Amino acid sequence: MVQGSPETAAAARRRLEAEDVAAYLAAHPDFLIEHADLLTRLAPPPGEREDGVVDLRSYMVERLRAEVDRLRQTQRDLIDTSRANQNNRNRVHAAALFLLDAETLQHLVQTITTDLAVLLDIDVAALLVESNGHDFPQVLSSGVRVVGEGTIGRWLNGREVRLDAEIVGDEAIFGPGAGLVRSQALVRLDISAKTPPAMLALGSRESRMFEDGMGTELISFLARVLERCIRLWLDLPA
Repeated sequence: MVQGSPETAAAARRRLEAEDVAAYLAAHPDFLIEHADLLTRLAPPPGEREDGVVDLRSYMVERLRAEVDRLRQTQRDLIDTSRANQNNRNRVHAAALFLLDAETLQHLVQTITTDLAVLLDIDVAALLVESNGHDFPQVLSSGVRVVGEGTIGRWLNGREVRLDAEIVGDEAIFGPGAGLVRSQALVRLDISAKTPPAMLALGSRESRMFEDGMGTELISFLARVLERCIRLWLDLPA
């Protein structure tokens, strides 16, 4: 068998090694994403060769680097969002337990109007109920804000939950704390067929703490817990 020159053998080894690398990368397309630091060590040739042919490899490397940066940022955003959602879920669950632990109706109202803001990391929480001006609601207690008949319906405009960003707080809703409010969540409370319309209002000084399009599952869950607590203390049917 004729042996090739050492130079030919070395070239074959280099070619084999390059083919192996190419095959491995083709089989593991995420390799350079997971080892993005290697991209900074690549040395692409100049953008244009002597024969006038444009070499696009450097451009492709730059695109890959940009894609890696984009994926990393997306990953960070997803992690931050997941942590924020978990934090909000924990806060709402803790608030629900506080509501369930109330020992009297007055204690429940106090928990809503004082403790709830701290538990949810907001600035103001209020419980509102309608009155026709003659019949005072059974739920009436110190700390409950009474509004005119039809007011809650106008505020919610047919919705169960209303979220508003970049607002100035309404004193009719938040009382003295209205000056702090720059975003709000208004949630209908269906306490009982025997009680007038009621509403839970949450306000924050952060202008985008609440905004249209956000998920409302946690706020709605908290409202359902509050409805049950009030029914329990007033001994009312659903």
